[in-house]
Amino acid sequence: MKKRFILSGAFISVMLLLPNYAFGMHIMEGFLPAGWAMFWSVFSLPFIILGIRTISKTFKENPNQKLLFALVTAFMFILSALKMPSVTGSTSHPTGAGLGAILFGPLPMAVSGLIVLLFQALLLAHGGISTLGANVFSMAIVGPFVATFIYKLLKGTNKKVAVFLAAALADLLTYVVTSIQLAVAHPDAVSGVMGSLTKFLSIFAITQIPLAIAEGILTVIVYELIVNYQKEGGYELEKIN
Repeated sequence: MKKRFILSGAFISVMLLLPNYAFGMHIMEGFLPAGWAMFWSVFSLPFIILGIRTISKTFKENPNQKLLFALVTAFMFILSALKMPSVTGSTSHPTGAGLGAILFGPLPMAVSGLIVLLFQALLLAHGGISTLGANVFSMAIVGPFVATFIYKLLKGTNKKVAVFLAAALADLLTYVVTSIQLAVAHPDAVSGVMGSLTKFLSIFAITQIPLAIAEGILTVIVYELIVNYQKEGGYELEKIN
C-alpha cells in the first residue's frame, strides 16, 4: 500500500504543479492542407502498428507493466495539456514523451501519443483529427526516438543527466519537426520554405527552450520516484539498466 501511495503521489504532484489552459492545442484542426494531413497520417501509421505489437509483447511477458504504461501515458497527457500561445495554428507545451521512451522504448510511445492526442482533440479541443498524424509524428514518434537515443548514449556516465537531456531534447526536437511541418505546408510568399521555417523556429524557441528545461527537471523527479518505488518492491524495471 505504501508503494502504491508513493507512485500515486508522483502522479498527483504532476497534476497539481501544472496549470491547465482550456483552449490550448497542437497543430489545430484544418490548419494543414489535406495532402499534408494525409501524408503525415500515412507516415505515422507503421510506427503505431509496431508500437501496438511491442506493447502486446511487453504485457504478455510482464503484466505488471500495464500500470506503469498507464502512468507514463497519463504523464504525457497532463504535460501536453499545458499550453502557451506561440505561433498561428499551434502552441508551445511540454510533451511528456521522454519518460515513457526511457522506460518502454520509443515505439510504445507512438500508441500513447495517439491515445493522448485523440482524447485531447475530442474532449478538450486541443489539436484535431485531420492533424492527428502530424502531431503524433512530431510528439510521439520523433520525440521518443530522440529521448531513447540520448538516454542510451549517456546513461553510463550520469543517469540523472541522461534523463534530463533525453526529456529536454525530445521536447525541443518535437518543435523542430513541428516547425518543419508548418513551414512545408505554409511556405513564405517571398522566402519560401526556409524563410517560413526560420520564422517558426525563432518564435517557438522563445517559449519552448524554458519549457524543455522545466520538463527535463520534472522528468528526472518522476523517474527517481518510479525507480525508488520499484526498488522498495524488490524488483527493477526491465528497461532501467
